Amino acid sequence: MDFDYSPQEDAFRHELRAWLAAHPPKGYDPATFLHLDQDARFALQLDWQRQLHRAGWVGIHWPKAYGGRGATAMEQTIYQQEMVRARMPEIANFMGTRIAGPTLIHWGTEAQKQRYIPTILNGEEIWCQGYSEPGAGSDIASLQTRAVEEGDDFVINGQKVWTSFAQYARFCLLLARTDPAAPKHKGISCFIVDMRSPGITVRPLRQINGDAEFNEVFFDNVRVPKENLIGGKNQGWPVMLTTLMFERVTFDVLSPVESVITQLIKVVKQEEAIDASVRQKVARFHIDCQAIKYTSLRQLTRQLRGEPPGPESSMVKLAASELNQRVVLFATALLGSAAQVVSESEDGTDGSYWMHCALSTHLYTIAGGTSEIQRGILGERVLGLPKG
Repeated sequence: MDFDYSPQEDAFRHELRAWLAAHPPKGYDPATFLHLDQDARFALQLDWQRQLHRAGWVGIHWPKAYGGRGATAMEQTIYQQEMVRARMPEIANFMGTRIAGPTLIHWGTEAQKQRYIPTILNGEEIWCQGYSEPGAGSDIASLQTRAVEEGDDFVINGQKVWTSFAQYARFCLLLARTDPAAPKHKGISCFIVDMRSPGITVRPLRQINGDAEFNEVFFDNVRVPKENLIGGKNQGWPVMLTTLMFERVTFDVLSPVESVITQLIKVVKQEEAIDASVRQKVARFHIDCQAIKYTSLRQLTRQLRGEPPGPESSMVKLAASELNQRVVLFATALLGSAAQVVSESEDGTDGSYWMHCALSTHLYTIAGGTSEIQRGILGERVLGLPKG
């Protein structure tokens, strides 16, 4: 691909960079953000989303007819790059803007689009994703949650787990089995479920880093109107594949490791007793990150040319998540006991930052498809190895 940006793309980058410099998130300090409790962070992220939305900076790649800017794939990439560069916080309703909204645009009825999309963009209604179950994580097709037709509704019973931010969500993009006699990939349907419906219980799961981002969600005779079916009865599997495609956006996967490498470089610049081996290790991390970045650009090139997806998504997901772990473990070892000291330093040595990263880093090799799943995909589809 041509690595030179067009004049229009350069203008877009300058516009966004100038806006971010002039309109920082209210009350946000990257050095102290992780010191806030989860509810306070979520409130700040929600306020930030609304601030971005008022200026037209949420869902920029969505069609203009549905509140977006009709941005190109390259402009969306630039947007993600600039957010990482400026160390901006994630928006609150990222499950809505990244997954639920694009899925509705692709599969939803016009009535569903008009009802739900505006409140996804402005953060008025938060979304979660109800796919994984205790016995159906990587193998989603083994899910057991049932949806049975009864009059004008489906009645849903079952359990979901690892449901991010369900405690804040108004709606859930839910997979349930509507035909237990069909092959497991065929008898699944996708629903919009109001999380305020009677019969729903949400139980937050406390994580090792102190947060409770994930939840168990129980459905006990929950009634869902048939008009909330997405893509048709027993058509949930292709809908699910679409949502996973949106979830595994390569630059979103790359953002966490870019951030920790930037912070590690700050650490190395501050430390006086840094020898050549440490500098070489950090340089190696940077080189690896750049290799991942340009692999992700190969996928972007396919998209711009209208070609089918290649193996780059799995390559980037696997490489970026595992590089993140290596960088974080190296940084905490380098800092030693200082990695456990809470401070408000901008020089990258804040122990609360690194401890949070260390306790969270394994998330990236699990969420959105485990490393084992990615290796299986690459082994079968790229190397032609047999299954098993």
